[in-house]
Amino acid sequence: MVHLIDRRVQGKNKSAPNRERFLRRYKGQIKDAVTRAIKGRSITDMDSGEKIAIPVKDVNEPNFGHSHGGVWESVNPGNEQYQTGDQIERPKGGAGKGKGQAGNSEETSEDDFVFQISREEFLNYFFEDLELPNLIKTQLTATTDFKNQRAGYSTTGTASSLHVLRSLRGALGRRIAVGGKSSKRLKKAEEELAELLAETSDNQDPRILKIRQEIHHLRTRLLAIPFIDPFDLRYSNRIKVPKPSTQAVMFCLLDVSGSMDEKKKDIAKRFFILLYLFLQRAYEKIEVVFIRHHTSALEVDEHEFFHSRESGGTIVSSALRLLTEVIQTRYASSDWNAYVAQASDGDNWDNDSVICKQILMNTIMPMVQYYAYVEITDGDPQNLWQEYMQVKEQKSHFAMQKIEEPADIYPVFRELFKKQSK
Repeated sequence: MVHLIDRRVQGKNKSAPNRERFLRRYKGQIKDAVTRAIKGRSITDMDSGEKIAIPVKDVNEPNFGHSHGGVWESVNPGNEQYQTGDQIERPKGGAGKGKGQAGNSEETSEDDFVFQISREEFLNYFFEDLELPNLIKTQLTATTDFKNQRAGYSTTGTASSLHVLRSLRGALGRRIAVGGKSSKRLKKAEEELAELLAETSDNQDPRILKIRQEIHHLRTRLLAIPFIDPFDLRYSNRIKVPKPSTQAVMFCLLDVSGSMDEKKKDIAKRFFILLYLFLQRAYEKIEVVFIRHHTSALEVDEHEFFHSRESGGTIVSSALRLLTEVIQTRYASSDWNAYVAQASDGDNWDNDSVICKQILMNTIMPMVQYYAYVEITDGDPQNLWQEYMQVKEQKSHFAMQKIEEPADIYPVFRELFKKQSK
């Protein structure tokens, strides 16, 4: 047996790098476990961690050993318990993974290796191969631009950043602080000298000579104080502050008409919850606008979008008109990239579906980077689907998918927002 001893000095907080190394090594098994976990939980619970189990055989460490090599002859002893032709009874169970009653077997087994991954790690694996399409075209990246901003003064810097007035002010304050006591004594000594000269005209008076000597010493001390010292130099300090270079807005359109029963609304809500979670996770500089519609459209907040019980007929064009108005009013700047996700059962007035196609082709599609339409129905495609098919044939950044049951939500979502081939 060969023992390898690692004598490298281990730094502090080494558990974090070790954990990251472990997650990278068993990435495949963890992704499989995350996929299984998705099937067993609701979408509203997607933002929590997960307990992952990996088979023991997959985490075994390699061992070094010596090979015999060559040709070996060995003699194995017999046994006193079994003879040729004896039948061995089947084990009745044991510890570990065995089923049935507990046995008295001395054989042991190991359970799967189980550990907990955090919310951040779970979402990293869940959204690993997803992204908002066409982001490269508008340069919406995860990086942030920075701009220089003044932030006081520093004692170090380049000659070009030297602040002369601040340096001179500091030098003056230093000279006053260092020579203050000597200046006061000099002023008092000069007053005493003037009084003595008024009393006597003898310049050889010992008192006059002593004061003149003190005055000379004080003036010499004050002149020795440098006008400016390297300690006084102050430089303009500038720091970099984040400045968003581009921004994106995601519009969520939900059909709440009478034909959308509770099951369909629930599927639509789950799809938007998943989308909203994805946007919050993937991109920080994204605003989300919620629009719900029946015969009329209304911009609402997140709570009302998911929980309001208002219903009515179906005029999809009302939502598209409101969408156009919001984009032109609030997000018309070139700094904004607009994305739209629409969920409906496709049941719309025939004449209105044609209007929807015209609004998309002439107004909305030129203003957005990506438009995803999800039709929730377990039957044949409705009239809105037929009109939208014509839009898809002419616009490459228009995508549409069909959801029949809750199990289709995640596959459709991944298909709509999968990473684009470079």
